[in-house]
Formats: sequence, C-alpha cells, structure tokens
Amino acid sequence: MSNMRQLSSHDGADAHDIRAFLANHFHVDVGRITDDAHLRNDLGADWLDRLELLILIEDNFDDIELPDDADRIEVVGDLIRHVEQAL
Repeated sequence: MSNMRQLSSHDGADAHDIRAFLANHFHVDVGRITDDAHLRNDLGADWLDRLELLILIEDNFDDIELPDDADRIEVVGDLIRHVEQAL
C-alpha cells in the first residue's frame, strides 16, 4: 500500500497532491502525470488497476467518496476533476 500521508479536504488537497499520489502509485515521475495521460495506455492501468486506484484514493484522501461510475475514467485530467469535485 502507498506510503503517502492521508490528506483531508482541510489540507487543501489539490491537483498537485493528486498528481503526486498518482505518480507514487504508478512508480513514475510526476511529470508523466499530465491531464492528457491515459490511465491504460500511458500508465498501464487496466480496469482492475483503475478500480484499485479509486479505492486507494478514497482511503488516502479523507472525506472523499467518488461516484459509482468513476471506474470508467480513462484520463488523468478527468480523474483529478472527479477527486476535486468530491473534496
């Protein structure tokens, strides 16, 4: 499991925090986590990896619950928007 500290909405979690979380999770440089980065094609995340990622995001960011259709998210920018809206 990730060694990132748990973030809460009171911490002011933003796109930078989410990108850092994703980079840590995928073991890539944060520079690869662009809005246009495709979770499957660019980061190698299949459907199960994306589902696991969503669970980890909900576990690591306090007070966040992503919508049920969030597992359909394909691009990092869309994921960031969903997380920011949930915060």
